[in-house]
Amino acid sequence: MPAFAEIYERIKMATNCRTQMELATVLDIRQSSISDAKRRDTVPGDWYMKLFERQGLNPDWLKQGIGPMYLRTDKGYVPSETPGLAENPAYYGDPQSRSIICPVYGMACTYSDGRPRPELEARGRLAVPGSLHREDLQVFCMQGDNMAPQLRDGAHFGVATGDVNVVSGRVYALFAPHEGVIVRRVFLDGDQESYVLRSDADHYPETRLTPSQLGKRLLGRVIWTMQEL
Repeated sequence: MPAFAEIYERIKMATNCRTQMELATVLDIRQSSISDAKRRDTVPGDWYMKLFERQGLNPDWLKQGIGPMYLRTDKGYVPSETPGLAENPAYYGDPQSRSIICPVYGMACTYSDGRPRPELEARGRLAVPGSLHREDLQVFCMQGDNMAPQLRDGAHFGVATGDVNVVSGRVYALFAPHEGVIVRRVFLDGDQESYVLRSDADHYPETRLTPSQLGKRLLGRVIWTMQEL
């Protein structure tokens, strides 16, 4: 039987997890459970079942590196040796068809320019397509309709926290005193001495920030949204 390390590396590669914490989220287990499995040098059987049920991963491939990485299609489980298979399970290794479980944060928090940034509270989880995931991603649930129709109340949106070089007209997430996390379209003012924050809904007033204020409050750029039309 292969050692834990060998199987663990295949699991990390297949799930696009880089840390034990990320993998624990995917498996819905405590991070300490992964450390315990590593110490025992064995992979618990329920990990294989969860990875098959949630991502269609082939248990034989995880254990031995044998066969296709993915077995499940949108019609359910289909053995790779079945004659006349209409869909190639290998396609399910495509980033667009794989998902990564991410925490979803609420926008409410207590922020002040003179204090460290507040800890954000996770309110749930969301399966994000692999093609939309990145290392610096934080996912939020929108509160309010100031950015409708691009971002409606209740929509999920992803923020690239490493993307803090402001380009006028793009949408960014920021911290705001008395509000928490907000979403605004940011423009460099004509005099180039301040930034203008605007909502897409016309009836919301615009605000202005100095470059120093913006640097303190900027969380990152909004790079995608998920919502019903």
